[in-house]
Amino acid sequence: MAAISGGKTYHHGDLRNALICAAVDLATEGGPERVVLREAARRVGVSPTAAYRHFDGRGELLRTVRTHAQRLLADAMERAAGREPGADDPALAAERRLAALCRAYVGFAVDQPGLYRAAFCVPRPTGADEPVPERQTPEPEVRAFTLLREALEALTRARTPLPDPRPGARPAAGAAAWSAVHGLSLLLLEGPLRRLPAQRRNAVVESTLAMVVSGTRGL
Repeated sequence: MAAISGGKTYHHGDLRNALICAAVDLATEGGPERVVLREAARRVGVSPTAAYRHFDGRGELLRTVRTHAQRLLADAMERAAGREPGADDPALAAERRLAALCRAYVGFAVDQPGLYRAAFCVPRPTGADEPVPERQTPEPEVRAFTLLREALEALTRARTPLPDPRPGARPAAGAAAWSAVHGLSLLLLEGPLRRLPAQRRNAVVESTLAMVVSGTRGL
């Protein structure tokens, strides 16, 4: 069962899911630093011992919250892209989709700073009771990045229907686009751009999106 957060009532029919919901609420309120297994247990109304039957420790719980936050980010991006009007010109339609995805990415960071920071946190074991994995398994690609990369690929195909003479250019372009929107998001949340009034902030966002879209013309 997927965790659905947003309220303060937790149902104990599925204690693991209830703990995840509580942890997501904690991340929403204060970022990954607020996600503590004992606090999630307290909110659900069970003992820490009961919570430890479902999670080895804070690290495992935070990894679960991170996955949930990444899914919420990608869902917001897909909803925004779905609302974008199409165009007869395939290249223009692809540009609009890419811009909508990027705009929603930054918008999620600004509107949900706690969840956004949780989506990219690096959970670590915090106590002797929490085991350290013997081998680090590769993490799946973040879906937000997949959406940006696929949008860039679709835009490149719409502009240049010929075979790509530089097969390594598109992955690099996806990483560059992600770096642009992720870096801007962090500047707006925790950097010198955090005090910008809404009108100037929107202008900076649109300028960045224009740069990302125009940068694809060289691919």
